Parts: sequence; structure tokens; C-alpha cells
Amino acid sequence: MGGIDPAVLIASLMAASVPILLAALGELVVEKAGVLNLGVEGMMIMGAIVGFMVTIHGESPVLGFVCGALGGAAISLVFAFLTQVLLANQVATGLALTLFGLGLSALLGQGYNGLKPVQTEAVPLGPLADIPFFGQVLFSHDWVVYFSIFMTALIWYVLKATRLGLIIRAVGESHEASHALGYKVNRIRLGAIMFGGAMAGMGGAYVSLVRVPQWVDGITSGAGWIALAIVVFASWKPWRALIGAYLFGGITVLQLNLQAAGSWIPVEYLSMSPYLITIVVLVIMSSGKGKASLNAPAALGQNFHASR
Repeated sequence: MGGIDPAVLIASLMAASVPILLAALGELVVEKAGVLNLGVEGMMIMGAIVGFMVTIHGESPVLGFVCGALGGAAISLVFAFLTQVLLANQVATGLALTLFGLGLSALLGQGYNGLKPVQTEAVPLGPLADIPFFGQVLFSHDWVVYFSIFMTALIWYVLKATRLGLIIRAVGESHEASHALGYKVNRIRLGAIMFGGAMAGMGGAYVSLVRVPQWVDGITSGAGWIALAIVVFASWKPWRALIGAYLFGGITVLQLNLQAAGSWIPVEYLSMSPYLITIVVLVIMSSGKGKASLNAPAALGQNFHASR
């Protein structure tokens, strides 16, 4: 494969997919509740800077991830207040949240450029990591990689087989009917928005603490927009989101490996390939009346007020 080790390539794409997978899973829950939050990029980069700052001062990556999630959840409350209380347009508010997050993170990140956080170590799995090929592919990762897979299974189970998941899906399909049954629509959506913010924040923290690891302005580099595309690509299904995240992560890792291997393809084309694929997927999945559009929550993007 042109000097590219398949085991290293697969292991790398699993790690590279973590930020967009966590963000996509969070946004999937938010959209299942009927809310369209386009501020994923802003929440991710806030999680990235908060997690980085806490890790630098506290020297604890785990604490950095926790605070990164809290940072993403905190900024998501701005979106929740504007859309669920003031009934602002969700699309415009989400875009504004992204711009706000990018600006605020740049302000908070002044003085942190060039610093290195404490390294997040791989989970010690003993002899499993020494298995040829599979040991490097499956058993050589840090805990966040396994956490992202666990969250995929957990969200799938909650949405499919629990009362809480049924309530979330009911609110996303018909908030009027859910309100008539006595459910607090705005409270449920608030919880979903905060959960989505926490997942995006943790994904952003993974970028600044593991993938890079350092702080530079705009470090998420459009990962939030890719996460939004993956939700549509996955037809709002968690396991498909995992596959989509690995697909986009694989494209990102492959183009870096091809550059390192001296591929004849121009570097500019390789660098833009993940974003080009994102645009193509969004166009294909949103055109016509395909299965993806039929799986979209019926009340997605619609504001609700109990007095109506």
C-alpha cells in the first residue's frame, strides 16, 4: 500500500474519528428531540479550549475531558435560552453560536499557544495489545476511543428500548401531542441540548488534548460541520453514525498518509477531500424524498410554546 501499514491506518482512523463521532452522537440526540443546533462547531471549540486550559493547570487529562464537556454544555445553554425561551430561529441561532464560540475560544486561548498538555495514555490491556494486527487495531487506544463506542451502543439502546428514548423521539415527532400527554417539551429539549453540547465539548477536548495536541485558534477545523453531515448521512441512527464517522475519519487519515507517502495527487486535493465528501453526502442525502428525509424527525427545527 505504498508503504502505508494497514494496521496503523485503521488504528489511526479510529482515533481520528472520535471527535466527530462524539459530536455527531450528541447532535443526533438533539435532533431526535426536534431541535436543529448548527452550533456544533462552536461547542466543540469551546470544549477544546476549556479542556486544554484545565489540563495545563490541573495536569489531569481526565479532568480536562470532563471540563471540556462542561464547557460545551455551558455554551449550549445560550442556544437553549434563545431558542426554547425566546423562540429565536434555530438555524440563525446555531450559526451565531458557532461564530461566538470561535471568537470566545480565540480570546481565552491567548497565552496557551505552544504549550503541551499532559499525554492521555493508552488503556493497558496487557497481552491483548500484543496480538498481531488486531492488537494494534483494537487494543492500543486511549479510553476515549472505547468511550465513544460505548456511547454509540448506549444511545442506540436508550433511544430504541427505554421510556426516556420513547419520550425524546415523541417530542421530536410531535411536540404538540407530547405536550397534550403531559410531557414538559421544553425541559426535555433543554436536556437534549445540554447533552449534545457536552458530547461536542468532549469531542473538541479530544482534538486539543490527543489529536494535535496543542492549542491553536480554529483547532477543530470544521469537524463540527462534518458531524452535522454525519447525522444526516446516518439517517439519525447511532450505529450508522459510527460507520459514517469512521468513513470520514478514514478519509482524513488516508489523505495524510498519502501525502507522507509522496502520492502523485496534489496536496491541496487531498486536504480538501474530507470537506468535499461532506458536501457531496449532504447534497445526495437531502435531495428528493429518499429514505434519509423520511427518517428525519417530523418536528425538527420547529419551536414550541405551551400557550399555542
